[in-house]
Amino acid sequence: MKYRKLGNSALLVSEISLGSWGVNEGVERKNAEACIHKAFDVGINFIDTSNSYAAGGAESFLGEVLQGIERSHYLLATKVFFPMSPTDKGLSAHQIRKQIDASLSRLRTDYVDLYQCHRYDPDTPLEETMLALTEVVRQGKARYIGFSEWSPAQIQAAFSFADTEHFVSSQPQYSMLWRNPEAEVFPLCAANGIGQIVWSPLAQGVLTGKYQPQQAPPKDSRAANAQMNWYLLEELFSDRILDAVQQLKPIAQEVGVSMSQLALAWVLRSEYVVSAIIGASRPEQIVDNAAASGIKLSDEVLAAIDRILGSVIRCSNL
Repeated sequence: MKYRKLGNSALLVSEISLGSWGVNEGVERKNAEACIHKAFDVGINFIDTSNSYAAGGAESFLGEVLQGIERSHYLLATKVFFPMSPTDKGLSAHQIRKQIDASLSRLRTDYVDLYQCHRYDPDTPLEETMLALTEVVRQGKARYIGFSEWSPAQIQAAFSFADTEHFVSSQPQYSMLWRNPEAEVFPLCAANGIGQIVWSPLAQGVLTGKYQPQQAPPKDSRAANAQMNWYLLEELFSDRILDAVQQLKPIAQEVGVSMSQLALAWVLRSEYVVSAIIGASRPEQIVDNAAASGIKLSDEVLAAIDRILGSVIRCSNL
């Protein structure tokens, strides 16, 4: 496993990191635990979660499983924004103070390495949010702060406040099929010391090649799991996209990698990307995905990928 520095922070993050979205929402506990331990075995050191995943269940799970593992041996990130109750939501100072303490309690730790705004809150003044996040850092409850899916204008506005902590990470959706952040978010962040930890690098599993056009999804897939498929983007599962992805298989075979490794190596080719967050329901998926770290794709391979996917690439919001 190779590691990259996260923005203007002291964090060295594994190129492949592990998300916990599916915990308590379709992934059996035994398998989820095995995935955590296998992640550490293969050198993954960054675990990403959120207070909203399974209504706190993912954080509680991690708090239990990570007991007994030296805290300095891994990096832990969580998020705040989405509703935890009808009245507990958003990025107000009150909510940030309340939710960080609740997250730390569930995670059974004194601090998180990265505390992220899960989305932008248009109902709270940005200065209030930034001051509250600054308080969290200076109280030692988080080492650094980040955000997920903010627009360039929202990111730029966060730089305007004096004596507040600066963001060091951005967490956008990014994959061969979903390239929205490339035009503005990536260069804006790089100019301001913010690194990218990207989610859905396998395009919700589409880029593994396991979904076939005009066929029902495999029974053991996320798309076939009623507890997990509510979040899937239907457009990614169109026959047009699935057919194009099937055409990538000869490229993966020629390079000598799995389809997942091809997709992850493509994401990691970017100088802006620090780490790609994977989800897994079985330890063997962790092993396969982690092997993408360090794979270099030639210019010829990258050009061939673009030729195949050219008509289905998403460079703006669906």
